[in-house]
Amino acid sequence: MAVETKKKKHGIWGIFLALMLVLTGCSSQTDLSQTPLTQNETAQTETAVTTDATEDDKVVSVDSYGIETGQTAEAGSDTESRKPVVTENPDEKQQDTELPADSSLQVHYIDVGQGDATLITCAGESMLIDAGNNNKGTLVQSYLMSQGVQSLDYVIGTHPDADHIGGLDVIITKFDCGTVFLTDDTKDTATYRDVISAMQYKGYNKTLPVAGDTYQLGGAEFTFVGPVTSNDDSNNNSIALLLKHGSKTFYFEGDAEEEEETSILNTGVTLSADVYKVGHHGSKTSTTDAMLAAVAPAYAVISVGAGNSYGHPNAETLNKLRAAGVSVFRTDEQGSIIAQSDGTTINWNCSPSESWQAGEPTGSSDSAGGAAASDSSDSVTGNAAAGAVAAGAAGAAVSGDTSQAQEAVETPQEQTVSGGDIMVHITATGGKYHSAGCQYLKKSDIEVTLQDAKARGLAPCSRCNPPQ
Repeated sequence: MAVETKKKKHGIWGIFLALMLVLTGCSSQTDLSQTPLTQNETAQTETAVTTDATEDDKVVSVDSYGIETGQTAEAGSDTESRKPVVTENPDEKQQDTELPADSSLQVHYIDVGQGDATLITCAGESMLIDAGNNNKGTLVQSYLMSQGVQSLDYVIGTHPDADHIGGLDVIITKFDCGTVFLTDDTKDTATYRDVISAMQYKGYNKTLPVAGDTYQLGGAEFTFVGPVTSNDDSNNNSIALLLKHGSKTFYFEGDAEEEEETSILNTGVTLSADVYKVGHHGSKTSTTDAMLAAVAPAYAVISVGAGNSYGHPNAETLNKLRAAGVSVFRTDEQGSIIAQSDGTTINWNCSPSESWQAGEPTGSSDSAGGAAASDSSDSVTGNAAAGAVAAGAAGAAVSGDTSQAQEAVETPQEQTVSGGDIMVHITATGGKYHSAGCQYLKKSDIEVTLQDAKARGLAPCSRCNPPQ
């Protein structure tokens, strides 16, 4: 009996032990899921690919060696929990993978017809020199947007003539602008007041250029070289500057004429440049022999409107450039012109002009309809903005391209009297008005509307036979 009892007890104990083993096994499996994986097991888990994942679910992760792996996240999973492994020195994590900033320089001589507008970009920074006439503000805005410009580090109005600052009110209103450079000259015109109003609206103050001051623009720098004296004619107070990028230099002088060019040369500043933005749209009153010799450019750019009434560019200026062996680009023939510099070479978006065709004075400016129909000012060729920009500018056109010292007609209301869109030239003290190029304009040349000239009681010149 004792033996049998012992066997029974042993049998019950065996069943108990078996049950405990089963329970212990379940507990062991649960504990394993909470046990940290080894390094090899972790790597295998993180590089696993779920076959149900879609292409949109792919995420980039970094394995324990800091190497990117094309990991695919499981649909609906929390990819934020898959964080890259941080290297021992966090400061060095991205140094070898970041691409250097593009340090190339682009200079866009924008085709705005009879006027000036130049966009300069370098390493993500941008500068605009002038913005064309009143009816070109939208065109310039569209051009800047087509080039990816969202803000401007510098804005320069070389002098307060409408064909240079006419579109600046649009630009200042539409873009965030860093420093706005204007001269100390003011004009009692709607165009100038619009620019000042736009600056006040944005809370900007104008900065006066100081000859010799240098500013950085990305990987480039520009230095003001003028104005250095104060002149009665705003053309001869134009902002002039040298833009340097590596070993390449670009020179700009607004509408500076002989008087200002001489004063700049007298400072002794070195003006040698590869590219010369020809002063005053190629007028014979600019680009003196001394200035051309000092700059000694390989290339020249003339911003000018096709069929303009002023005879720009002048044959005398073209002959100088041709004799000096300068390759000339013209916006009236080639549209917007782009020069790109890598610091050692300059490439262009088009070939130089070969026509050497001088302008011919016509005695009247293009009307809004004529400019929209035939003037190349509304065609931004050689860039992505062409069709849209042209259409927008034509739709926003206001009568009358201008180019000289005095203001042009600015609003439709100001053009209701006959002669409001015809431009003539006067002197500061004379009693007559003239056609462009008249010999009596040598001392001073102020452009006004025919309507304004008559309102001043001026008579037509008998020698040059201006419009009447």
